[in-house]
Amino acid sequence: MYLSTNAASLQVYEALASEVRLHIIDKLFIREMHIKELASELYLSNAIVSSHVSKLEKAGIVGSKMRRVGGGTYKYCFVNTAFMQIQLTPAKQASGGYEEVSVPVGHYTDYEAWPTCGIATTERMIGQYDNPAYFMDPERVNAGILWFARGFVEYKIPNYLFKDQMLREIEISMEIGSEAPHINEHWPSEIRFSLNGQPIGAWTSPGDFGETRGRLSPRWWHSDVNQYGLMKVLRINESGTFIDGLRISDTCIGQLQLDASHWTFRLSAEDSQRGRGGLTIYGKGFGNYDQDIIVKSHYE
Repeated sequence: MYLSTNAASLQVYEALASEVRLHIIDKLFIREMHIKELASELYLSNAIVSSHVSKLEKAGIVGSKMRRVGGGTYKYCFVNTAFMQIQLTPAKQASGGYEEVSVPVGHYTDYEAWPTCGIATTERMIGQYDNPAYFMDPERVNAGILWFARGFVEYKIPNYLFKDQMLREIEISMEIGSEAPHINEHWPSEIRFSLNGQPIGAWTSPGDFGETRGRLSPRWWHSDVNQYGLMKVLRINESGTFIDGLRISDTCIGQLQLDASHWTFRLSAEDSQRGRGGLTIYGKGFGNYDQDIIVKSHYE
């Protein structure tokens, strides 16, 4: 979630300005809970907790869904975002716009995968666990998740800009994490990114998360495997390459030969040391964020 000093961000700051609401966020990070559960743990009435949750929902911090359990219907709440980034200086007014494309995680054009590995749709596994051959199964285009202990996946990103539109920034957002046998919350992995064959930086994932079930995990998805990742946002502009606002390299947009009809984006995890490594990519229907790999091309 990105915030600034504008009026739209004010409701987020106001929602966070409450000790009770901060306690609610802490509890929802542990697991999804319905209003009665929250009220019981906070020793407050249902009405008061419902009012606090409503403020968090309006600010976009918390989401909810109705679920039938034991013959009753309950409002289950969950946290929408794990991080917030605040820009205190006014954002520059863009004179142009942006083109956006959502690339499904199974639409890779090249790959290399080493066990432990696998690929699945929201309905079933594609083939068998730990058999890289299934990464070329035709059904891969419907995949919502893939993972491997070592290797890479490469995507072709269409360039929809016209010749008279000047590209000023590329933004790539995705939910990713490490890959450990089963799950391991403390399993660091250096995940590297490249664009058009040129390295643009790396990010170290802290683990392969699975102690808490993913908000979007299908019912058939086993509880002892990857459940969710972290939402990461890459930005490449004239100042360099950044992830969640932190510089990861000096590679700038002018160095990447971006005038072709498509670009090649690669994610890789080559670290195969014991106790670390791997890559999991979560798309629609898996993890905590219902999206695939989203690429925005900002132009003037």
